[in-house]
Amino acid sequence: MAAAQGRLSDGAGGMDEPKDTEGGARHGAGAPPPLFGAAVEALRSARLRPQIEVEATRPPQRLAPHAYALEAAVVDGDQDLADGRLVLLHDPAGHDAWQGSFRLVTLVRAELEPEMAADPLLPEVCWAWLTGALQARGLAFGEPSGTVTRASSHYFGGLADRPAASQIEIRASWTPRESLGGVPDTAAHLASWCDLLAQVAGLPPAGPGDASVVTLPQRRGPQAR
Repeated sequence: MAAAQGRLSDGAGGMDEPKDTEGGARHGAGAPPPLFGAAVEALRSARLRPQIEVEATRPPQRLAPHAYALEAAVVDGDQDLADGRLVLLHDPAGHDAWQGSFRLVTLVRAELEPEMAADPLLPEVCWAWLTGALQARGLAFGEPSGTVTRASSHYFGGLADRPAASQIEIRASWTPRESLGGVPDTAAHLASWCDLLAQVAGLPPAGPGDASVVTLPQRRGPQAR
């Protein structure tokens, strides 16, 4: 699927801050720096799994001078198996907490089968999926931080016929290490993030030819679960 064009925030936490910005990018005063432009262009040209639908969305306003955001869903028929957002932040002056000038911030969510939801090691496993997805592609990164939250919903009264449901939510951020040219391999980081989405959704590992490029926007309207 997907050439990625295209809501979120840093800390591992504030992913819910859509504001008025068009085209999936937000810039400080003046034109975007060439390094940021190159990193965004790499995201737009990334080759991703066909089961993952990606589109541009509005980035956060106050986390960095420059930001680019996208959201994605793992789709099977008419159901979204998992969804998430990824934001690329850039501060040309650098950021002490990041230990670099770029930062990636993510939110990933998925419904859980009851057996998986009951596993006491699930949070540790999900965090290992995140770091393992980056390591599997040989990506250098630093200062990872985040939370893994497991939530259960039980229904009563007029909703009592619904079965109990559980959801996992991963909020994380990390610093992609920059190449000699000063630009991180954002396309590979996006691909590894999609690997995480696919794993959380329960898809098997991608095969050698399991990728294509599709014109955006790809995302449909909200899906009933």
